[in-house]
Amino acid sequence: MILTILNNDASVLGLLVVLLTIIFSLEKSSNKHVKNFFKYVPALLLCYFIPSIFNSLGIISGKESDLYFISSRYLLPSSLILLTLSIDLEKIKNLGPKALIMFLTGTFGILIGGPLSLVIVTKIFPSAIPLSSEDLWRGLSTVAGSWIGGGANQAAMKEMFEVNDEIFSSMITVDVIVANIWMGFLLYGAGITKRLDNWLKADSSSIDELKNQLIQFKKKNQRIPSFLDLMVICSIAFGITGFSHLLADNIAPFIQQNYPGLSKFSLNSKFFWLIIFSTTGGLLLSFTKFRKYEGAGASTIGSIFLYILVATIGMKMNALAILDSPGVFLLGIIWMLVHVTLLLVVAKFIKAPFFFVAVGSQANVGGAASAPVVASAFHPSLAPVGVLLAVLGYALGTYAAWLCGILMQFAS
Repeated sequence: MILTILNNDASVLGLLVVLLTIIFSLEKSSNKHVKNFFKYVPALLLCYFIPSIFNSLGIISGKESDLYFISSRYLLPSSLILLTLSIDLEKIKNLGPKALIMFLTGTFGILIGGPLSLVIVTKIFPSAIPLSSEDLWRGLSTVAGSWIGGGANQAAMKEMFEVNDEIFSSMITVDVIVANIWMGFLLYGAGITKRLDNWLKADSSSIDELKNQLIQFKKKNQRIPSFLDLMVICSIAFGITGFSHLLADNIAPFIQQNYPGLSKFSLNSKFFWLIIFSTTGGLLLSFTKFRKYEGAGASTIGSIFLYILVATIGMKMNALAILDSPGVFLLGIIWMLVHVTLLLVVAKFIKAPFFFVAVGSQANVGGAASAPVVASAFHPSLAPVGVLLAVLGYALGTYAAWLCGILMQFAS
């Protein structure tokens, strides 16, 4: 194993940004072989996957770095603001009920996948997991909290089912690696979405209409941005993000202190309110004259922020950690396969586009930090759809994860 070479976050950030630039430069290459490569492997997948290789090799350390925290707290909300600046809420409404159906299907898949995978692994491979059945189901309840809701729901399960720190740490590893492997598949799927939609026999016309409408709006208002334009765009992004932090820093502790019962809805989470306020700020500005800054490159800057976030998500994944506890990872993979299989079966039945499969899944498994990443892989303007569903996941997370934990208790 190579020792961590880059320990300074400034150096790591520099490496990641240079890496992103190389990837997107190659994507625009006129070389026939390079073009064929990117025809099958989306650039966004490489932005995520290559940092994970660097992390596994010890070139950088996702565990020691603060870049993901900084990106998720500053760049993610700023990105959401700029990506929602030109959104048309009426068009999102016209996407229909299939997005919600797929989201709830994803939730149900995780709910039943936990106990099913627990039964399969403990019955077929009884010696594969060196944990007592009691510790195992309690620990897995925290994975359910994360995969249905988010970090706040995961923490709630830890306290509710009294999971000790050592087991909780190993479950976080399973959570992150299995979820990120699946996210890699979703990003790949975004690059072949037409083929997948043909297999699903899905009508994606409403999604295409929304994308085309926003592309036309951008073309109509496109101009060479001036220094003032760029300053206004940065002010919009970081100004609303700063104000959102201010509100979140006061509202979350107030709810925790005065209305602790609301914590089951994640309303005591600062991150929850940060995402809510930043997305709302961008949506409100989409009704004003600030919407014209989309023509000056608002969504392009938002996409840059998002790609940096993708790279920092990737650097958190260490695929080699699977070797430390293969039995628990096998359980996690089977669990995820139940979730994925159910999504694809329902999507095939209702003829839902793959976009709804991907976003419905990631709104559960990844939450507000990565659902907009997957949504934007289809088109930057679709990021708000991921956010809206992820917020719903926060609300359902504690209840569904608690029920999943009870079912796993019976299964064990």
